[in-house]
Amino acid sequence: MYGHVNNAIYYHWFDTAVNSWLFADGLLDVTTGGTIGLVVETGCRYARPLSYPQAVEIGLAVERVGTSSVAYALGAFAAGEDAAAAEARFVHVYVDRTDRRPRPLADTWRAALATLTLDQDTAHA
Repeated sequence: MYGHVNNAIYYHWFDTAVNSWLFADGLLDVTTGGTIGLVVETGCRYARPLSYPQAVEIGLAVERVGTSSVAYALGAFAAGEDAAAAEARFVHVYVDRTDRRPRPLADTWRAALATLTLDQDTAHA
C-alpha cells in the first residue's frame, strides 16, 4: 500500500534467518530439544526501502556470545547490493524448554557460533 515492505516483514526475515541457520547447523530442535531461544531484545535501522516483489538477501553474523545469550547482527539487502537497506540486532537467551531458566551454551554451540562471529576491529568500520 505504501510502496515498501512493512517493518514487521523485516523482523520475520531476520527471525527466520537466525532460526534457519540454527536448524541447518543441527543446534536447535524446537520440537524435542531441551534448549529453546527467547528473543529478549531487538532493534532495526532502516536506510532505504525494499519493495515487493523485489528479491531480498539476508546477512547473518554474531556480535557477541555470552554465557547463555547470543547477539546477532543482521542485514536486509536488495539482491546483489552491497549496502544494507536495513540493519538489525537480535539478542536471544537460550533457556531450558521446561523451566525457562537460562542454560549455558554448549561447546558445540560456541564452536558453530564462532564461524559467524564478527571481527570486532572491522565490525564498526
